Amino acid sequence: MKTDAPALEVDVRVERARGRDFTLDAKFTAEPGVTILYGPSGSGKSTTLGAIAGLLTPSGGRIALGSDVWFDADKRISLPAERRGIAFVFQSLALFPHMTALGNVEYGLPRSMPRAERQSRAHEMLGRMRVAHLAARRPSTFSGGEGQRVALARAFAPAPRLVLLDEPFSAMDRDLRRDFVADVRGYVAEASIPLIHVTHHRNEARALGDRVILIQAGRIQAIGSVEELLPPSADKMDDSLPLRTHR
Repeated sequence: MKTDAPALEVDVRVERARGRDFTLDAKFTAEPGVTILYGPSGSGKSTTLGAIAGLLTPSGGRIALGSDVWFDADKRISLPAERRGIAFVFQSLALFPHMTALGNVEYGLPRSMPRAERQSRAHEMLGRMRVAHLAARRPSTFSGGEGQRVALARAFAPAPRLVLLDEPFSAMDRDLRRDFVADVRGYVAEASIPLIHVTHHRNEARALGDRVILIQAGRIQAIGSVEELLPPSADKMDDSLPLRTHR
């Protein structure tokens, strides 16, 4: 992985997040590779991703990828989501039901790209995600795992500078998640970009992550390696052993 690839710097405060009496106050760095954002439901994981993506405006702070500043409250800088070069895959996938797999992947590519080039890139990414056979089919005919792969192909096709995954593998069984982990890690290593992945699955986090950020009640509690914060369990089926929270 390239050592000179830019890191994501996040230092934000979001007051009354999600329309309730909840404040997010988060500061961390995500280097190229896979960073796991881990914490209980309601801890602020999705709010953090929303602030990074530009889907919500923080009350204060700063977000930058390398020298490119996306948000700075003091300087009144706030780039819209479409100018940040981010790929965001939600748990719901948000595939367009009226479009084929090829059309869904093409949709995420720049309109300025010639149509033949868009189609070629879309076919390439469907093949990379091992769903080339779905090119002419629509989402209603996909299995759960196939839909996940098409969503990842759409996310990766524009060569994003940062990838955000909000529990997109949560509905998968253990074997399917293992396959996806290998594909995602391969892409991130090749592209040399930061990826932030929200998950409640301990074993998935251990397999996918390079580092872990533990968040609780809107605050960062610990930052460290996977081995430090997610020690292996004696029970291989145990997917919920508590985290270590030392810094």
